Amino acid sequence: MADIVIPADIKPADGRFGCGPSKVRPEQLSALAGAGASIMGTSHRQKPVKDMVGRVRAGLSELFSLPEGYEVVLGNGGTTAFWDIAAFGLVREKSQHLQFGEFSSKFATVVKKAPWLGEPTVIKSEVGSHPTAVAEDGVDVYALTHNETSTGVAMPIKRVADDGSLVLVDATSGAGGLPVSAEEFDVYYFAPQKSFASDGGLWIALFSPAALARVEEISASGRYVPEFFSLPVAIDNSTKNQTYNTPALATLFLLADQIDWMNSQGGLAWTTARTADSASRLYNWAEKSSYATPFVTDPAQRSNVVGTIDFDESVDAAAVAKVLRANGIVDTEPYRKLGRNQLRIAMFPAIDPADVEALTGCVDYVVERL
Repeated sequence: MADIVIPADIKPADGRFGCGPSKVRPEQLSALAGAGASIMGTSHRQKPVKDMVGRVRAGLSELFSLPEGYEVVLGNGGTTAFWDIAAFGLVREKSQHLQFGEFSSKFATVVKKAPWLGEPTVIKSEVGSHPTAVAEDGVDVYALTHNETSTGVAMPIKRVADDGSLVLVDATSGAGGLPVSAEEFDVYYFAPQKSFASDGGLWIALFSPAALARVEEISASGRYVPEFFSLPVAIDNSTKNQTYNTPALATLFLLADQIDWMNSQGGLAWTTARTADSASRLYNWAEKSSYATPFVTDPAQRSNVVGTIDFDESVDAAAVAKVLRANGIVDTEPYRKLGRNQLRIAMFPAIDPADVEALTGCVDYVVERL
C-alpha cells in the first residue's frame, strides 16, 4: 500500500478536501503576508482593524442580500459558544430542535441543561436524512441546521410559523455554499473555517429585526447572562465594528479576503453554483461506480458542500484515505463518530470543481491497485 504512487498528471491541483478547517486559497495567504502584515500585532480598537471588521460586516450583508434592519454580529468562541449564547439570550422559554447527526444534536443538549428554560422538543431522523419542523404551541425558537457536517445531509431553510417565534439556523458548514433567503430566518449563525476559508474561533450571526427585539426583551427581563455570552454586548460592539474580546486578526483578515472574493465572483449565486458543480461531479461518479455509492440516498437531501461516499465492504475506505494522504490528498477521512466505511469530501467554494473530479479519478486509481 505504501508503494502506491498516484501520477502527478491525474492529481488535483490542490489536495485539501477537509471539512473544517478547510482549504485556504493561496491568494488569501499572500494577501495576509502583504497587506495583512501591517495589522498583525496592533490594537483591535483602532481604525485599521475596525475597518476590517466593517469590511466583513458589509461584505456579508451584500453576500446574503440582507434586508433593511438586519445586523451582522460577531464575537469570539465559535459555534459552540453561540449555542450557549442563544440559550441565554434568544430562547424565551421553549425551543424545538431538529436532530439528524452529531452537530445538530448539540444545541438541544445545551438547552436541556439550562435550568431557566423549559424542556425542548427534539424531532429526530435517521442519520443520512433530515426531519421536518412542525409548528407547535408554546415554542418561541425553532432551531434548524442548514448542513449536517457529520453526515453530508443538507436541508432547505423555511420559516416554520408566523406567530412571533424565531427561526435560528446553525449554518456552520452551509453558510456561503448553500442557497438561503434572509426572509426565512431570524438568526443565521456560522463560523469562518468552512466556506469562508479562514481559521476557527469566531462566531458570526445574521440577526433579523425580530431577533434583535428578542435580545432586548430578554435583556430587560433581568435574566442573568455572563458578559462573554451577552448578546447586547456583542451587538453593541459589532455596530462599532469591533468585538468584545480581542479577536485573532489573521482569522479576520482571511475571512474578509474570502468574502471579498466571493462577492467579486458573483456572490451567493456564484458560490452555490460552484458547489453544486462540485457535488454533481462527486455524486455522479459514485452512482456510476461499482464499489461506491452516496451515503445519503435521497438526492434532494444530499449536501453540495460535504459529500459522504460509502464503499463496498470489499474496499477499505480507511486504506484508500491513507494512500491519498501519502500522495498529498488530505482530509478525506469520514467523521469519526459515524463509524462508516466511507470517505467525506468537502466541496466548499474555495475548492475547484475540477479538483473534486480529479479526486474521484485518484480514488479509482488507488482502488484498482489495492
